[in-house]
Amino acid sequence: MASCKATDAVYKVDPPPAAKKLREVFYCSHMIHSHIAHFYALAAPDFVMGPTSDPAQRNILGVVGKVGVAVGGEVLKHRAYAQQIQATIGGKATHTTCGLPGGMSRPITEQERLDFVEKAKSCVEFSKFSLKLFNDVVLSNKTYLDIILGDVYTMKSYYMGLVDKNNKVNFYDGDVRVIDPDGKEFARFKPADYLKHIAEHPEPWTYLKFPFLKQVGWKGFTEGKESGVYRVSPLARLNVADGMATPLAQAEYEKMYKTLGGKPVHATLVFHWARLVELLYASERLLDLCQDKEVASQDVRTLPTATPDEGVGIVEAPRGTLIHHYKTDANGMVTKVNLIVATAHNYAAMDMSVKKAAQGLIKKGVAASEGLLNMVEMAFRAYDPCMGCATHALPGQMPLEIIVRKSEGGEIMDRITRNLERPVRK
Repeated sequence: MASCKATDAVYKVDPPPAAKKLREVFYCSHMIHSHIAHFYALAAPDFVMGPTSDPAQRNILGVVGKVGVAVGGEVLKHRAYAQQIQATIGGKATHTTCGLPGGMSRPITEQERLDFVEKAKSCVEFSKFSLKLFNDVVLSNKTYLDIILGDVYTMKSYYMGLVDKNNKVNFYDGDVRVIDPDGKEFARFKPADYLKHIAEHPEPWTYLKFPFLKQVGWKGFTEGKESGVYRVSPLARLNVADGMATPLAQAEYEKMYKTLGGKPVHATLVFHWARLVELLYASERLLDLCQDKEVASQDVRTLPTATPDEGVGIVEAPRGTLIHHYKTDANGMVTKVNLIVATAHNYAAMDMSVKKAAQGLIKKGVAASEGLLNMVEMAFRAYDPCMGCATHALPGQMPLEIIVRKSEGGEIMDRITRNLERPVRK
Protein backbone atom coordinates (compact mmCIF):
# COMPACT_ATOMS: atom_id res chain seq x y z
CA MET A 1 0.00 0.00 0.00
CA ALA A 2 2.92 2.36 0.62
CA SER A 3 4.15 1.51 -2.86
CA CYS A 4 0.66 2.04 -4.34
CA LYS A 5 0.50 5.50 -2.81
CA ALA A 6 4.04 6.33 -3.94
CA THR A 7 3.26 5.35 -7.54
CA ASP A 8 0.02 7.37 -7.40
CA ALA A 9 2.22 10.35 -6.56
CA VAL A 10 4.81 9.47 -9.21
CA TYR A 11 2.06 9.50 -11.88
CA LYS A 12 0.19 12.44 -10.27
CA VAL A 13 -3.06 10.48 -10.26
CA ASP A 14 -5.82 10.32 -7.63
CA PRO A 15 -7.64 6.97 -7.30
CA PRO A 16 -11.47 7.04 -7.26
CA PRO A 17 -13.23 6.80 -3.86
CA ALA A 18 -14.08 3.11 -4.26
CA ALA A 19 -10.42 2.25 -4.91
CA LYS A 20 -9.29 4.10 -1.80
CA LYS A 21 -11.90 2.30 0.28
CA LEU A 22 -10.95 -1.05 -1.22
CA ARG A 23 -7.30 -0.42 -0.44
CA GLU A 24 -8.22 0.41 3.14
CA VAL A 25 -10.31 -2.78 3.41
CA PHE A 26 -7.25 -4.70 2.31
CA TYR A 27 -5.06 -2.80 4.73
CA CYS A 28 -7.32 -3.22 7.77
CA SER A 29 -7.31 -6.96 7.05
CA HIS A 30 -3.51 -6.88 6.93
CA MET A 31 -3.39 -5.16 10.32
CA ILE A 32 -5.79 -7.73 11.80
CA HIS A 33 -3.80 -10.78 10.76
CA SER A 34 -0.48 -9.22 11.77
CA HIS A 35 -1.63 -7.98 15.17
CA ILE A 36 -3.23 -11.34 15.97
CA ALA A 37 -0.02 -13.14 15.07
CA HIS A 38 2.15 -10.80 17.10
CA PHE A 39 0.04 -10.85 20.24
CA TYR A 40 -0.68 -14.57 20.42
CA ALA A 41 2.62 -15.93 19.05
CA LEU A 42 5.18 -13.37 20.27
CA ALA A 43 3.72 -11.46 23.23
CA ALA A 44 1.25 -13.79 24.93
CA PRO A 45 3.81 -16.52 25.79
CA ASP A 46 5.70 -14.09 28.04
CA PHE A 47 2.58 -13.14 29.98
CA VAL A 48 0.39 -16.23 29.85
CA MET A 49 3.27 -18.63 30.57
CA GLY A 50 5.55 -16.17 32.39
CA PRO A 51 8.69 -14.39 31.12
CA THR A 52 11.09 -16.82 32.84
CA SER A 53 9.13 -20.03 32.25
CA ASP A 54 10.56 -23.08 30.44
CA PRO A 55 11.17 -22.08 26.80
CA ALA A 56 9.72 -25.44 25.75
CA GLN A 57 6.39 -24.15 27.08
CA ARG A 58 6.86 -20.43 26.44
CA ASN A 59 5.41 -20.45 22.94
CA ILE A 60 2.10 -20.41 21.10
CA LEU A 61 1.49 -24.11 21.89
CA GLY A 62 2.00 -23.41 25.58
CA VAL A 63 -0.46 -20.54 25.39
CA VAL A 64 -3.06 -22.71 23.68
CA GLY A 65 -2.54 -25.41 26.30
CA LYS A 66 -3.18 -22.92 29.08
CA VAL A 67 -6.08 -20.88 27.67
CA GLY A 68 -7.72 -23.78 25.82
CA VAL A 69 -7.74 -25.38 22.39
CA ALA A 70 -10.96 -23.54 21.53
CA VAL A 71 -9.17 -20.21 21.91
CA GLY A 72 -6.37 -21.46 19.70
CA GLY A 73 -8.93 -22.33 17.08
CA GLU A 74 -10.38 -18.82 17.22
CA VAL A 75 -6.91 -17.33 16.79
CA LEU A 76 -6.31 -19.38 13.65
CA LYS A 77 -9.81 -18.74 12.30
CA HIS A 78 -9.71 -14.97 12.57
CA ARG A 79 -6.20 -14.67 11.24
CA ALA A 80 -7.37 -16.80 8.32
CA TYR A 81 -10.41 -14.54 7.81
CA ALA A 82 -8.13 -11.54 7.43
CA GLN A 83 -5.83 -13.42 5.07
CA GLN A 84 -8.78 -14.58 2.97
CA ILE A 85 -9.99 -10.99 2.53
CA GLN A 86 -6.51 -9.96 1.45
CA ALA A 87 -6.26 -12.85 -0.99
CA THR A 88 -9.67 -12.06 -2.49
CA ILE A 89 -8.71 -8.44 -3.14
CA GLY A 90 -5.04 -8.90 -3.92
CA GLY A 91 -4.81 -12.23 -5.70
CA LYS A 92 -2.85 -13.61 -2.76
CA ALA A 93 -2.50 -12.54 0.84
CA THR A 94 1.20 -11.62 0.72
CA HIS A 95 3.11 -9.91 -2.11
CA THR A 96 -0.17 -9.04 -3.77
CA THR A 97 -0.76 -7.97 -7.36
CA CYS A 98 -3.73 -5.64 -6.89
CA GLY A 99 -2.18 -2.19 -6.64
CA LEU A 100 -1.79 0.01 -9.70
CA PRO A 101 -1.04 3.73 -10.15
CA GLY A 102 -4.45 5.34 -9.84
CA GLY A 103 -6.28 2.49 -8.16
CA MET A 104 -6.77 -1.27 -8.06
CA SER A 105 -6.52 -4.03 -10.65
CA ARG A 106 -10.05 -5.37 -10.09
CA PRO A 107 -13.19 -4.56 -8.11
CA ILE A 108 -14.86 -6.92 -5.66
CA THR A 109 -18.30 -8.38 -6.21
CA GLU A 110 -21.35 -7.68 -4.09
CA GLN A 111 -21.24 -11.27 -2.79
CA GLU A 112 -17.61 -10.80 -1.77
CA ARG A 113 -18.54 -7.60 0.03
CA LEU A 114 -21.27 -9.40 1.99
CA ASP A 115 -18.82 -12.16 2.89
CA PHE A 116 -16.36 -9.54 4.14
CA VAL A 117 -19.08 -8.03 6.34
CA GLU A 118 -19.66 -11.33 8.14
CA LYS A 119 -15.93 -11.92 8.61
CA ALA A 120 -15.48 -8.36 9.92
CA LYS A 121 -18.30 -8.79 12.44
CA SER A 122 -16.60 -11.92 13.75
CA CYS A 123 -13.25 -10.10 13.94
CA VAL A 124 -14.82 -7.36 16.07
CA GLU A 125 -16.02 -9.96 18.57
CA PHE A 126 -12.65 -11.72 18.59
CA SER A 127 -10.87 -8.40 19.18
CA LYS A 128 -13.12 -7.73 22.18
CA PHE A 129 -12.29 -11.20 23.49
CA SER A 130 -8.55 -10.57 23.05
CA LEU A 131 -8.74 -7.36 25.07
CA LYS A 132 -10.65 -9.18 27.81
CA LEU A 133 -7.98 -11.89 27.83
CA PHE A 134 -5.29 -9.23 28.21
CA ASN A 135 -7.25 -7.66 31.05
CA ASP A 136 -7.77 -10.98 32.85
CA VAL A 137 -4.25 -12.39 32.39
CA VAL A 138 -1.99 -9.32 32.38
CA LEU A 139 -3.69 -6.29 33.92
CA SER A 140 -4.98 -8.26 36.89
CA ASN A 141 -1.50 -9.60 37.65
CA LYS A 142 0.50 -7.11 39.75
CA THR A 143 3.79 -8.86 38.96
CA TYR A 144 3.25 -8.41 35.23
CA LEU A 145 2.13 -4.81 35.67
CA ASP A 146 5.26 -4.05 37.68
CA ILE A 147 7.38 -5.51 34.86
CA ILE A 148 5.52 -3.54 32.18
CA LEU A 149 5.65 -0.21 33.99
CA GLY A 150 9.09 -0.60 35.60
CA ASP A 151 12.07 1.58 34.69
CA VAL A 152 13.77 -1.36 32.93
CA TYR A 153 11.31 -1.17 30.03
CA THR A 154 10.64 2.58 30.01
CA MET A 155 12.22 5.08 27.61
CA LYS A 156 11.20 8.69 27.03
CA SER A 157 11.25 9.68 23.38
CA TYR A 158 9.48 11.53 20.61
CA TYR A 159 6.72 9.63 18.76
CA MET A 160 5.55 9.60 15.13
CA GLY A 161 2.41 8.33 13.38
CA LEU A 162 -0.29 9.05 10.81
CA VAL A 163 -3.43 10.91 11.86
CA ASP A 164 -6.56 11.93 9.97
CA LYS A 165 -7.95 15.47 9.79
CA ASN A 166 -9.42 15.03 13.29
CA ASN A 167 -6.13 13.78 14.74
CA LYS A 168 -7.51 10.24 14.99
CA VAL A 169 -5.46 7.13 14.20
CA ASN A 170 -5.50 6.12 10.52
CA PHE A 171 -3.41 3.32 9.07
CA TYR A 172 -3.77 4.11 5.36
CA ASP A 173 -3.80 7.88 4.92
CA GLY A 174 -3.31 11.24 6.62
CA ASP A 175 -0.63 13.62 7.88
CA VAL A 176 2.45 12.53 9.77
CA ARG A 177 2.31 13.91 13.31
CA VAL A 178 5.19 14.03 15.80
CA ILE A 179 4.88 14.70 19.53
CA ASP A 180 7.64 15.40 22.03
CA PRO A 181 8.23 13.34 25.21
CA ASP A 182 5.81 15.62 27.09
CA GLY A 183 3.02 14.96 24.59
CA LYS A 184 3.10 18.33 22.82
CA GLU A 185 2.85 18.47 19.03
CA PHE A 186 6.35 18.92 17.64
CA ALA A 187 5.64 18.64 13.91
CA ARG A 188 2.89 17.81 11.44
CA PHE A 189 3.64 17.32 7.76
CA LYS A 190 2.51 15.81 4.48
CA PRO A 191 4.23 12.63 3.25
CA ALA A 192 5.98 14.52 0.43
CA ASP A 193 7.73 16.71 3.02
CA TYR A 194 9.28 13.93 5.12
CA LEU A 195 12.87 14.85 4.18
CA LYS A 196 12.38 18.28 5.77
CA HIS A 197 11.87 16.56 9.11
CA ILE A 198 13.79 13.26 9.03
CA ALA A 199 17.48 12.59 8.44
CA GLU A 200 19.47 9.37 8.79
CA HIS A 201 22.70 8.87 10.73
CA PRO A 202 25.17 6.13 9.70
CA GLU A 203 27.42 4.14 12.02
CA PRO A 204 30.39 2.06 10.81
CA TRP A 205 29.27 -1.12 12.62
CA THR A 206 25.89 -1.61 10.91
CA TYR A 207 24.33 -1.53 7.44
CA LEU A 208 21.18 0.06 8.83
CA LYS A 209 21.03 3.83 9.39
CA PHE A 210 19.50 5.65 12.34
CA PRO A 211 16.69 8.10 11.47
CA PHE A 212 16.37 11.17 13.69
CA LEU A 213 14.42 14.42 13.82
CA LYS A 214 16.31 17.11 11.93
CA GLN A 215 15.06 19.95 14.12
CA VAL A 216 16.52 18.26 17.21
CA GLY A 217 19.59 16.69 15.64
CA TRP A 218 21.48 13.45 16.19
CA LYS A 219 22.75 13.47 19.79
CA GLY A 220 23.72 9.82 19.99
CA PHE A 221 21.95 6.99 21.76
CA THR A 222 20.28 9.08 24.43
CA GLU A 223 16.65 9.49 25.43
CA GLY A 224 14.59 12.56 26.27
CA LYS A 225 13.63 15.85 24.66
CA GLU A 226 17.20 16.82 23.75
CA SER A 227 17.65 13.66 21.67
CA GLY A 228 16.43 13.42 18.08
CA VAL A 229 15.55 9.74 18.56
CA TYR A 230 11.85 8.99 18.03
CA ARG A 231 9.69 5.89 17.98
CA VAL A 232 6.99 4.49 15.72
CA SER A 233 4.69 1.63 16.78
CA PRO A 234 1.11 0.92 17.84
CA LEU A 235 1.81 2.84 21.05
CA ALA A 236 3.37 5.70 19.08
CA ARG A 237 0.25 5.92 16.93
CA LEU A 238 -1.98 6.11 20.00
CA ASN A 239 0.37 8.60 21.68
CA VAL A 240 0.35 11.02 18.73
CA ALA A 241 -3.41 10.76 18.11
CA ASP A 242 -6.26 12.37 20.02
CA GLY A 243 -8.24 9.15 19.87
CA MET A 244 -9.64 6.37 17.70
CA ALA A 245 -12.16 6.87 14.89
CA THR A 246 -14.43 3.98 15.97
CA PRO A 247 -16.46 3.81 19.21
CA LEU A 248 -15.37 0.51 20.76
CA ALA A 249 -11.69 1.21 20.12
CA GLN A 250 -12.12 4.73 21.49
CA ALA A 251 -13.48 3.31 24.76
CA GLU A 252 -10.47 0.98 25.03
CA TYR A 253 -8.11 3.84 24.17
CA GLU A 254 -9.57 5.91 27.01
CA LYS A 255 -9.36 2.95 29.41
CA MET A 256 -5.70 2.36 28.56
CA TYR A 257 -4.60 5.92 29.22
CA LYS A 258 -6.76 6.25 32.32
CA THR A 259 -5.24 3.07 33.73
CA LEU A 260 -1.70 4.22 32.95
CA GLY A 261 -2.11 7.78 34.26
CA GLY A 262 -2.43 9.80 31.05
CA LYS A 263 -0.48 10.55 27.88
CA PRO A 264 2.03 9.98 26.55
CA VAL A 265 2.98 6.52 27.80
CA HIS A 266 6.68 5.67 27.55
CA ALA A 267 6.53 2.02 28.71
CA THR A 268 7.80 -0.13 25.83
CA LEU A 269 5.84 -3.24 26.81
CA VAL A 270 2.60 -1.26 26.52
CA PHE A 271 3.12 -1.68 22.77
CA HIS A 272 1.29 -5.00 23.26
CA TRP A 273 -1.78 -3.37 24.82
CA ALA A 274 -1.85 -0.71 22.11
CA ARG A 275 -1.76 -3.46 19.46
CA LEU A 276 -4.96 -4.94 20.85
CA VAL A 277 -6.67 -1.54 20.86
CA GLU A 278 -5.62 -1.23 17.22
CA LEU A 279 -6.85 -4.75 16.49
CA LEU A 280 -10.31 -3.67 17.62
CA TYR A 281 -10.09 -0.45 15.62
CA ALA A 282 -9.00 -2.31 12.46
CA SER A 283 -11.91 -4.74 12.85
CA GLU A 284 -14.45 -1.96 13.42
CA ARG A 285 -13.07 0.07 10.53
CA LEU A 286 -13.12 -3.01 8.30
CA LEU A 287 -16.78 -3.56 9.15
CA ASP A 288 -17.67 0.09 8.49
CA LEU A 289 -15.96 0.02 5.09
CA CYS A 290 -17.50 -3.28 4.03
CA GLN A 291 -20.98 -2.14 4.98
CA ASP A 292 -20.56 0.72 2.51
CA LYS A 293 -21.86 -0.54 -0.85
CA GLU A 294 -19.53 1.82 -2.70
CA VAL A 295 -16.62 -0.46 -1.80
CA ALA A 296 -17.99 -2.91 -4.39
CA SER A 297 -18.22 -0.26 -7.12
CA GLN A 298 -16.75 -1.17 -10.49
CA ASP A 299 -15.00 2.22 -10.65
CA VAL A 300 -11.67 1.32 -9.06
CA ARG A 301 -9.08 3.05 -11.26
CA THR A 302 -8.22 6.45 -12.68
CA LEU A 303 -5.86 5.98 -15.62
CA PRO A 304 -2.66 8.07 -15.37
CA THR A 305 -2.04 10.68 -18.06
CA ALA A 306 0.80 12.75 -16.56
CA THR A 307 4.50 12.17 -17.16
CA PRO A 308 5.91 10.29 -14.14
CA ASP A 309 8.71 11.78 -12.05
CA GLU A 310 8.74 11.52 -8.23
CA GLY A 311 6.43 10.47 -5.42
CA VAL A 312 6.23 9.55 -1.74
CA GLY A 313 3.78 7.14 -0.13
CA ILE A 314 3.35 6.66 3.61
CA VAL A 315 1.20 4.16 5.47
CA GLU A 316 1.26 2.77 8.99
CA ALA A 317 2.70 -0.73 8.80
CA PRO A 318 1.85 -2.97 11.78
CA ARG A 319 5.24 -2.10 13.27
CA GLY A 320 4.95 1.63 12.58
CA THR A 321 5.34 4.32 9.96
CA LEU A 322 6.49 3.10 6.52
CA ILE A 323 7.92 5.49 3.91
CA HIS A 324 8.39 4.74 0.20
CA HIS A 325 10.02 7.41 -1.97
CA TYR A 326 10.57 6.82 -5.71
CA LYS A 327 12.16 8.86 -8.49
CA THR A 328 11.75 7.85 -12.12
CA ASP A 329 12.67 9.00 -15.59
CA ALA A 330 10.03 10.20 -18.07
CA ASN A 331 9.30 6.56 -19.02
CA GLY A 332 8.54 5.57 -15.45
CA MET A 333 11.78 3.62 -15.00
CA VAL A 334 12.97 3.87 -11.41
CA THR A 335 16.20 5.83 -10.97
CA LYS A 336 16.26 6.21 -7.18
CA VAL A 337 14.47 4.66 -4.21
CA ASN A 338 14.48 5.50 -0.51
CA LEU A 339 12.65 3.31 1.97
CA ILE A 340 12.43 3.93 5.70
CA VAL A 341 10.67 0.99 7.31
CA ALA A 342 9.36 0.89 10.86
CA THR A 343 12.32 -1.11 12.18
CA ALA A 344 14.69 1.55 10.82
CA HIS A 345 12.73 4.34 12.54
CA ASN A 346 12.96 2.34 15.78
CA TYR A 347 16.54 1.13 15.37
CA ALA A 348 18.18 3.51 17.84
CA ALA A 349 15.36 3.06 20.34
CA MET A 350 15.63 -0.73 20.11
CA ASP A 351 19.36 -0.61 20.80
CA MET A 352 18.77 1.68 23.75
CA SER A 353 15.90 -0.46 25.06
CA VAL A 354 18.02 -3.62 24.94
CA LYS A 355 20.90 -1.89 26.72
CA LYS A 356 18.63 -0.47 29.41
CA ALA A 357 16.97 -3.86 29.98
CA ALA A 358 20.32 -5.63 30.23
CA GLN A 359 21.70 -3.06 32.66
CA GLY A 360 18.56 -3.20 34.76
CA LEU A 361 18.18 -6.97 34.84
CA ILE A 362 21.78 -8.17 35.22
CA LYS A 363 22.57 -8.21 38.93
CA LYS A 364 25.81 -8.85 40.75
CA GLY A 365 26.03 -12.43 41.89
CA VAL A 366 23.14 -13.64 39.71
CA ALA A 367 24.13 -15.98 36.87
CA ALA A 368 22.89 -15.20 33.38
CA SER A 369 20.07 -17.58 32.49
CA GLU A 370 17.72 -18.35 29.62
CA GLY A 371 15.02 -16.47 31.52
CA LEU A 372 17.25 -13.41 31.72
CA LEU A 373 18.00 -13.73 28.02
CA ASN A 374 14.28 -13.77 27.30
CA MET A 375 13.55 -10.73 29.48
CA VAL A 376 16.23 -8.76 27.63
CA GLU A 377 14.76 -10.01 24.37
CA MET A 378 11.32 -8.76 25.47
CA ALA A 379 12.70 -5.22 25.21
CA PHE A 380 13.04 -5.43 21.44
CA ARG A 381 10.41 -8.10 20.72
CA ALA A 382 7.81 -5.49 21.71
CA TYR A 383 8.86 -3.54 18.60
CA ASP A 384 8.28 -6.64 16.43
CA PRO A 385 11.50 -5.81 14.56
CA CYS A 386 11.92 -6.91 10.95
CA MET A 387 15.65 -6.77 10.33
CA GLY A 388 15.09 -8.55 7.02
CA CYS A 389 12.98 -5.60 5.84
CA ALA A 390 15.36 -3.04 7.29
CA THR A 391 18.60 -4.52 5.95
CA HIS A 392 17.27 -6.57 3.01
CA ALA A 393 18.73 -9.73 4.54
CA LEU A 394 17.11 -12.93 5.79
CA PRO A 395 19.39 -14.88 8.15
CA GLY A 396 16.62 -17.29 9.16
CA GLN A 397 17.50 -17.25 12.84
CA MET A 398 17.79 -14.82 15.73
CA PRO A 399 21.42 -14.70 16.90
CA LEU A 400 21.68 -13.28 20.39
CA GLU A 401 24.51 -12.95 22.89
CA ILE A 402 24.86 -11.59 26.41
CA ILE A 403 28.32 -11.05 27.88
CA VAL A 404 28.61 -10.00 31.53
CA ARG A 405 31.86 -8.20 32.37
CA LYS A 406 33.38 -6.72 35.50
CA SER A 407 32.87 -2.97 35.62
CA GLU A 408 36.59 -2.56 36.25
CA GLY A 409 38.99 -4.25 33.88
CA GLY A 410 36.35 -5.80 31.64
CA GLU A 411 36.98 -9.40 32.70
CA ILE A 412 34.27 -11.73 31.35
CA MET A 413 32.15 -13.12 34.18
CA ASP A 414 29.43 -14.91 32.23
CA ARG A 415 28.27 -15.49 28.67
CA ILE A 416 25.13 -16.95 27.13
CA THR A 417 24.39 -17.24 23.41
CA ARG A 418 21.70 -18.40 21.03
CA ASN A 419 22.29 -19.31 17.34
CA LEU A 420 25.74 -17.76 17.48
CA GLU A 421 28.88 -19.64 16.52
CA ARG A 422 31.90 -17.39 16.94
CA PRO A 423 34.59 -16.69 19.53
CA VAL A 424 33.92 -14.53 22.56
CA ARG A 425 34.83 -10.90 21.91
CA LYS A 426 37.94 -9.71 23.75
